[in-house]
Amino acid sequence: MDITWLDIWKFHGAALLAGCVIDWIIGDPIWLPHPVRLMGTMIAGTESRLRKWTEGTGRKGQSRAGVILAVFMCIIWWCVPWAIVHGAEHLWLSGAWAVLLLAEGFLCSLMLAARGLYTESMKVCRSLEEGSTEEARYNVSMIVGRDTAALDEGGIARAAVETVAENASDGVIAPFLFMALLGPAGGTLYKAVNTMDSMVGYKNDRYMYFGRCVARLDDLLNLAPARLTGILMVLGAWVLPGMDGAHAFKVFLPGDAWYFGTLHKKPYIGDDDRQIQPADIRRANRLMFFAEGMMVLGLAVLIMIL
Repeated sequence: MDITWLDIWKFHGAALLAGCVIDWIIGDPIWLPHPVRLMGTMIAGTESRLRKWTEGTGRKGQSRAGVILAVFMCIIWWCVPWAIVHGAEHLWLSGAWAVLLLAEGFLCSLMLAARGLYTESMKVCRSLEEGSTEEARYNVSMIVGRDTAALDEGGIARAAVETVAENASDGVIAPFLFMALLGPAGGTLYKAVNTMDSMVGYKNDRYMYFGRCVARLDDLLNLAPARLTGILMVLGAWVLPGMDGAHAFKVFLPGDAWYFGTLHKKPYIGDDDRQIQPADIRRANRLMFFAEGMMVLGLAVLIMIL
């Protein structure tokens, strides 16, 4: 049987759609080994070794070490998944395509975070609605990288909303887009870069030079997905009940945040006309699911018409 590149792309696309369904159903169970945790372990171990090798080499040495980390992680997390997926294509050729579809779909689901993001952010929402500020502060500390000790109820809600909005791109739309274009290996490559950025991509004394390459690479990979996410969420604000699409064009939620004990001043964009409320966490999740749903619908249509 002759298999074209289009057949392969459509199969990977179908596996990605299956992966979205799997993620919606099971999310990210704590007991389940996850590639991102392995990525984090590899990043920490590689960073430790690189810092020993480049100790005393100054800015240039740190910058080179950061480049080595980025190249090493990208090669590993592209080549290994690619080899596994393509090595298993004999299952497709032998007629066991359903097994391969589910296996690849499961791998794709691990790169998506919609269900996990909803579950964890709604813990914050419910705690705030019940008046349990300390519990809400603890719950939000599980999903943000900033310091949360000084946050009041409004700050906790804002941190949760910002996390849903940011991870709608980093954890949902961006990996979906890379997997739709490049298959599962594209998703693992993206997640490796994104995980590196979350660990070393900081502008502080420790990572100013070591993390510069990773931070810029993450910015590059997110250039299109972040804008696509914004467009889809604004579209969601137009069509979902209780939303204001016109206002969504100009309202975003940055602002000051604490990282590692240091206050980072960021301007607010949009109208600061009211305090963010726990219900806004629900609204942010609705927009996130709408954005992912539009991606799923678009891919499904493409698969059917091509």
